[in-house]
Amino acid sequence: MSTTPQDQAVSKSQLKREAQALRSLANDLAGLPPSQLLKVPLDEDVLHAIEQARNMRSHGARRRQLQYVAKLIRRSDATAIIETLEGFKTEAQGLTAQQHRIEAWRDRLLELGDTALGELLQQRPELDIQAMRQLIRNGQHQKSAGKPPAAARSLFRALRELDQAERLPSCS
Repeated sequence: MSTTPQDQAVSKSQLKREAQALRSLANDLAGLPPSQLLKVPLDEDVLHAIEQARNMRSHGARRRQLQYVAKLIRRSDATAIIETLEGFKTEAQGLTAQQHRIEAWRDRLLELGDTALGELLQQRPELDIQAMRQLIRNGQHQKSAGKPPAAARSLFRALRELDQAERLPSCS
């Protein structure tokens, strides 16, 4: 007699792993800002339970409430919730990558000056050359004088506006 996957019992260890994953998911949901939490496809009772968990200061009570949230999630479809959370993580990673790309260009422009500006101009000919040169020179002067980097921040903002209009190339 052959056994099918439906006949085989799920191991106790597998059940524990699944329960732990749901508790972790409930904890992640409780840590989301309210604006993001409203974007997650959750039932009203789950949202209410998460709000109660957020308001609890006692560690034990909060842990029990999050277990209850996990139980409520188990009754519904957790895949849609997980996909939404993954979307938030992907969006955050994209913003981090953008930030790093802009910082790299700012640092390169402040270090190499007109050489790096020429490279950027080849990629983005619509760039206001005089304004960028002024920001670069001011930033270099402030750095050498040990002053606060106000011009470097302005340069960063200008580069961010360029990047939002059209993605800056990777800094080589």
